[in-house]
Amino acid sequence: MTAAVEARSLTKVFERGRRTVWQRLRGEPDQRERFTAVDSIDFTVEAGEIFGLLGPNGAGKTTTMKMLATLLEPTNGEALVLGIDVRSQPRDVRARIGAMLSGERSLYWKLTGRENLEYFAALYHVPPRETRSRIDAVLAAVKLSDRADDYVERYSTGMRQRLALGRALLPDPPLLLLDEPTVGLDPQAARDLRDRVRELKRGGRTVLLTTHYMEEADQLCDRVAIIDHGKIVALDAPAALKRTIRAEEVVRLEVGLAGDGAVLVDHLGRQGRVAHHDRENGTLNVTVHCDSARDFVPAAFDIARGQGATIKHVEVVPVTLEDVFLSLTGRELRE
Repeated sequence: MTAAVEARSLTKVFERGRRTVWQRLRGEPDQRERFTAVDSIDFTVEAGEIFGLLGPNGAGKTTTMKMLATLLEPTNGEALVLGIDVRSQPRDVRARIGAMLSGERSLYWKLTGRENLEYFAALYHVPPRETRSRIDAVLAAVKLSDRADDYVERYSTGMRQRLALGRALLPDPPLLLLDEPTVGLDPQAARDLRDRVRELKRGGRTVLLTTHYMEEADQLCDRVAIIDHGKIVALDAPAALKRTIRAEEVVRLEVGLAGDGAVLVDHLGRQGRVAHHDRENGTLNVTVHCDSARDFVPAAFDIARGQGATIKHVEVVPVTLEDVFLSLTGRELRE
């Protein structure tokens, strides 16, 4: 079976001009700057899976999606979508995918939900004889049948996101590209949209999504590629990625102390593995990977007392994808 997406050494470099006001007044040419947004990445999305690109804002996720959707031309490398080259056959690619990309104008608020879908159905060349049945099916799929004739300006943010997902489904595509689909949604709306995505997979579609929410990637995705500064730093199933952290639990401490805390961190590192530490507003924040929080936490309090410090807060959590990102990059996913 042909893979849904194949990316090989996929690269995107942006160039931009830069000059001061005085340089403009003197008519001097721009100084060209090059910025590599996506840096020679390789990944394959198998048919029928939910595949996630997980990383912080600015990591290169949206640029990757736009290249796969043929909105940006790769600088180097190759990308095949449903076996079709995005460079040489962009129209054929666009005819076979549904895309919901962040930052795009995807809906018209002065039209009803149904009118929006009728407009986009015409743009997507849905056969006129199929338009009504296709729209009814899409509205049912995103649970908006009862609000189809309301103006979009009366929709909640979650309903608009669901309608945007419905718009992407109009061509009946085998592959969906969803860029940060739940960003800005409240928890209930985000959970509802994730449920819709799971239903799409059960219906046989392939989904490639981007997110910077580690819980979303963990809950939704069959496999995840962690991307940072334009490079893929890890790729596997979420459970397999978390097993790379040689710990059973993660302990996060907030410690009040004078000084930089280097000695305290060193002592904590003898009881577990210090994955990250920083100071903020007089508080030392420490993340430690350990086998047993029950053993580590009392030892941490003893160490703090010995250094004249006070542990103000303790949080014990299971290993997450954020811990994987932290282990690989040395910084938190939200930084």
